[in-house]
Amino acid sequence: MFLDGLDELDQRIVKLLIQNARMSYSEIGQQIGISRVAVKMRVQALEQRGVIEEYTTIINPQKISGAVSCYFEIETRPDALMEVADRLKENEVVTQIYRVTGKSRLHVHAVASSNEEMEKLIYGTLDQLSGVIECNSHVILSRIKDIKGLRL
Repeated sequence: MFLDGLDELDQRIVKLLIQNARMSYSEIGQQIGISRVAVKMRVQALEQRGVIEEYTTIINPQKISGAVSCYFEIETRPDALMEVADRLKENEVVTQIYRVTGKSRLHVHAVASSNEEMEKLIYGTLDQLSGVIECNSHVILSRIKDIKGLRL
């Protein structure tokens, strides 16, 4: 599976951190039978290897009054793809940018504080980008399933 490149202890540590990233080294150590110091060293090694990238708080924008979440599928000329991606990276409303297979496509997620802010992104930024051939948007109405990270 996904964790095959890790030894058994590292796999157990990663699984516990996915369940609760705020779990202390002591708690992890108690659950898997090693010392707090050993857990800390293993977690630091996983971070240095890039296995663990970050610890974060995930905010559900649909629970915030007025927030609008939207996905965009953007087709660009091949020579303009990276320039478009770089311009989008600068926009604080844009939360994720993925390069995906297909016609030089970008998959972009944005969360705006209001419809007006989303319109500003669309008309003031996306519509102004040179090299964009087509842009389709999909407003998220509700979250049905949303898994972060690996499925274990």
